Amino acid sequence: MTPQPGVPPEEAGAAVAAESSTGTWITVWTDGLTSLDHYKGRCYDIEPVVGEENQYIAYVAYPLDLFEEGSVTNLFTSIVGNVFGFKALRALRLEDVRIPPAYVKTFQGPPHGIEVERDKLNKYGRAFLGCTIKPKLGLSAKNYGRAVYEGLRGGLDFTKDDENVNSQPFMRWRDRFLFVAEALYKAQAETGEIKGHYLNATAGTCERMLQRAQVAKELGMPIV
Repeated sequence: MTPQPGVPPEEAGAAVAAESSTGTWITVWTDGLTSLDHYKGRCYDIEPVVGEENQYIAYVAYPLDLFEEGSVTNLFTSIVGNVFGFKALRALRLEDVRIPPAYVKTFQGPPHGIEVERDKLNKYGRAFLGCTIKPKLGLSAKNYGRAVYEGLRGGLDFTKDDENVNSQPFMRWRDRFLFVAEALYKAQAETGEIKGHYLNATAGTCERMLQRAQVAKELGMPIV
């Protein structure tokens, strides 16, 4: 952190801890309705940055009760929120986050791990081999499917859509799904192996995303 001129580093560190937990820019009467000592963040150490003028590493600790269990959004909204626009600071950067095991355990992780993926593709005892289709943008759905087929037929376990392959004018999502499914089944028939393709089912709305995922399911695609 870089405090504003005239602001002591201890005051700036305390301001960061307060603003990212229970504090605000002024004392309010509702502070007396809760136990601030229990819920407030604390700046417990400050170290000057070697070789830099007026720059400091501030160490801030927070009570776990401040964070919703299993919510990355809530965690980072708190520690990387409007504190970055705080008046007491000229600059602020998050350097590191240490999350205690008790909070880590509230995150359930993905519903399916590597073992489920191995079961779906019937591949064990070795690493998967896959690739992203390139060029990621500009191919027609037919040529995109051709690239998927050539990759899977040539020995890949799976291929995947790039993150920004959605439903552009040159390749609408439904056409891509159909040609990719055709390529996958053709490669499976010729190799005798189960193949996969990660279809990007993201969309502008949740409803359209669910629709795309449902179409992928109806096509028998093993993974999206």
